[in-house]
Amino acid sequence: MSIKLRLTLMNFLQFFIWGTWLISLGGYMIQKLGFTGGTVGAVYATMGMASLFMPALLGIVADRWVNSERLLGICHILGAVFLYLASTITDPDQMYWVMLVNSLVFMPTIALNNTVSYNIMGQKKMDVIKDFPPIRVWGTVGFIIAMWVVDLGGWTLSPTQLYIGSIASLFLGVYAFTMPACPPVKTERKRSLVSALGLDALVLFKQQKTAVFFLFSMLLGAALQITNTFGSPFLQDFVKDPRFMDSFAVTHPGILMSVSQMSETLFILAIPFFLKRFGIKTVVLMSMFAWVLRFGLFGIGNPSEGLVFLILSMIVYGIAFDFFNISGSLFIEQETKPEIRASAQGLFMVMTNGIGATVGGLTSGWVVDLFTSADGMKDWPTIWFVFAGYALVIGILFALFFRYKHNPQPAPQK
Repeated sequence: MSIKLRLTLMNFLQFFIWGTWLISLGGYMIQKLGFTGGTVGAVYATMGMASLFMPALLGIVADRWVNSERLLGICHILGAVFLYLASTITDPDQMYWVMLVNSLVFMPTIALNNTVSYNIMGQKKMDVIKDFPPIRVWGTVGFIIAMWVVDLGGWTLSPTQLYIGSIASLFLGVYAFTMPACPPVKTERKRSLVSALGLDALVLFKQQKTAVFFLFSMLLGAALQITNTFGSPFLQDFVKDPRFMDSFAVTHPGILMSVSQMSETLFILAIPFFLKRFGIKTVVLMSMFAWVLRFGLFGIGNPSEGLVFLILSMIVYGIAFDFFNISGSLFIEQETKPEIRASAQGLFMVMTNGIGATVGGLTSGWVVDLFTSADGMKDWPTIWFVFAGYALVIGILFALFFRYKHNPQPAPQK
């Protein structure tokens, strides 16, 4: 098997594991285990908490002491153990702690997967910019296929989804050890914990433009966690209504939700055009108002005559996610000096996937519980309109406070 195919398989499995449970676990915990919205939000917030420090810590380990491919393998083998344990748990407190440990070992693997890919491609004299995107896109394909497997297997409300994730994680853990060696790079300059955490980029908060951007990165990072946590439970709740219980959206929520990931792969290709034509401020505003539509369309949609609104919500997700997460990363790259670019990217990830995701998981759970009646019925339209209002306020404030003048000409290389 060629090295390109081997890397493709590694990226496919990396995101296949995540796709087996990320979208459907919330529905399983609410519908089958009877967990509250706050409990489910807390479980999902563990990913944000882990993202605050674990990728940086294991990045230092990989930089200094342990081969990256071995560290990747160890993390996935441990993840397999904890996903299996999670499949056996019905107590909310136990689920929280087991999924927290799983997050601690899984979230660093996203960066480690990239590190191993880049290292091996460098060894093989491959063009990373040209050759990596076609490899990485198979990660998204793996995520989508995992959602379809769980959905078509009838396991969206079953612990089987965690079994599948555990098996895939164990396979990738062993497979990682067979990859070409990616040893630590011996350099005179040691990467400090402060640098790995992105803390030496805190100087960027002295600049109003980047400080405001980082603040809104945190606020918008919370939005992504909302639909990861409660998108599937929302669709599955329609089973309680006889009018919708046999509809496609209720019987196959994973397939419907996977349209979001399909949209994501398409809108990635549009980012260069929109950034060059409109600039970062307009592109991010498009993302923010796409989040308004994402939540608002959920609020008015249903699995019958309102199915078109649910489908439209899935489609606009591509704009909502890509036009901020990827465009934001490119903006930070352009606005920082070369010596702190890596740290700035780390800080951007902390603000979005760390603080933002944690806040989003916890507060969204509180909102869901607030609009849940004593008999367990959730007022989903109101819940989604609250989230839409949140995104709308963020968009208006961003338009008012983020100062940026777009120059359509290419910026000079630093």
